[in-house]
Amino acid sequence: MNTVRGGLFGRARRAGRMDRRWGFATLVGAVVADQLSKSAALEWLRRGEVVEIAPFFNLRLAFNRGISCGILGDGAVGPVVLSAVTAVIIAALLVWMWRTTSVVEAAALGLVAGGAIGNLVDRLLQGAVTDFLDFYVADWHWPTFNLGDSAITVGVGLMLLAGLRTTRTKGAAK
Repeated sequence: MNTVRGGLFGRARRAGRMDRRWGFATLVGAVVADQLSKSAALEWLRRGEVVEIAPFFNLRLAFNRGISCGILGDGAVGPVVLSAVTAVIIAALLVWMWRTTSVVEAAALGLVAGGAIGNLVDRLLQGAVTDFLDFYVADWHWPTFNLGDSAITVGVGLMLLAGLRTTRTKGAAK
């Protein structure tokens, strides 16, 4: 009996803890990087000011009261509803991260949750999310964003890649 508990099941428990550690490490890293970068942007940039970094990239301070591209940003209900929905999504991501057995999935979920937490902190403290990264081609500008948004995008991308890999592995096993 002891060999079964210490062997197979003990390794599974240790692996689960390691997966969670990766998830929480990426979550904390995403929140810290997001909040520090936004703090620097608020300190160094004035609203409306454009600092050219490269022919395709500027720093430009902006505040987003809604979700992507300002959707749901009008009115007093928008920020409250968005904050509540974001908190529920973060809780679901944390439960998923706690249960996963994949290091890649845990790290991806940590990035998504960390980015969402960083943006939620802004929304709760300022009423809007601080954005400052402005990429463009000629006169076409991508919507201004922040490191929290980047963490969410990279995390979702990793989850999609992990899902494709799992699907491909399951298909090959049949």
